[in-house]
Amino acid sequence: MLQFLRKRLKAQGITQKDLAARLDVSEASIKRMFASPRVTLERLAEVTALAGMTIAELAQETALQSEKLPQLTEQQEREVVADLKLLLVAVCVLNHWTMEDIRTRFTLTEPEIILALTRLDRIGLIDLLPGNRIRLKVARDFRWLPNGPIQTFFRERAEHDYLSAPFPPGQYVFTQGMLTEAARQRVTKLLEKVRQEFSEQHRTSLQQPLDERHGTGLLLAMREWEPSAFSALRRRDA
Repeated sequence: MLQFLRKRLKAQGITQKDLAARLDVSEASIKRMFASPRVTLERLAEVTALAGMTIAELAQETALQSEKLPQLTEQQEREVVADLKLLLVAVCVLNHWTMEDIRTRFTLTEPEIILALTRLDRIGLIDLLPGNRIRLKVARDFRWLPNGPIQTFFRERAEHDYLSAPFPPGQYVFTQGMLTEAARQRVTKLLEKVRQEFSEQHRTSLQQPLDERHGTGLLLAMREWEPSAFSALRRRDA
């Protein structure tokens, strides 16, 4: 519950330092509060109020999150990726598009969209509500299976398309060096923090109209690697 509350505050731009100032306590006290399994009801009420919630609403949201999907199964991903229109609709709804958003921006007909939504409801990605309204059933940290069918699809069919276009200044970084295993583990943790920050900014951006949001790709990758042209010149006994 406290971790959900912490993420809610972060999404609203309220840092632990801000929270400490508003509650007139030290920042260390705030850190201890979020790290502890116990917090007084009075303090919890104060923090949830700053997040724009009641304790009852916090409990309800926390329960709903615990019931939501963190990932699809491999078979479910295979079903989604086997139909390009179904995959398109799945990506759209994960970005909180309505059926009307999809219809007005793509060439899919209304029956095709409804069919796709019905299949996504059966798979468990969404609840298709009366009036063709969509309620997502995925957790906040939902992600595709690592090296699963959908990641493989994008790697094989979309990665070249993504990398071949020019990038704005400062938004393409490639570097190479020689790291120890410990150093790689530290960088891996930093990559995960960047992914989490991207996810938080995605959620924050959902408050804005669709026309003010733009599809944005972030590729994070690191592995032991040497250009094949260099490898070809290696001594076989080296």
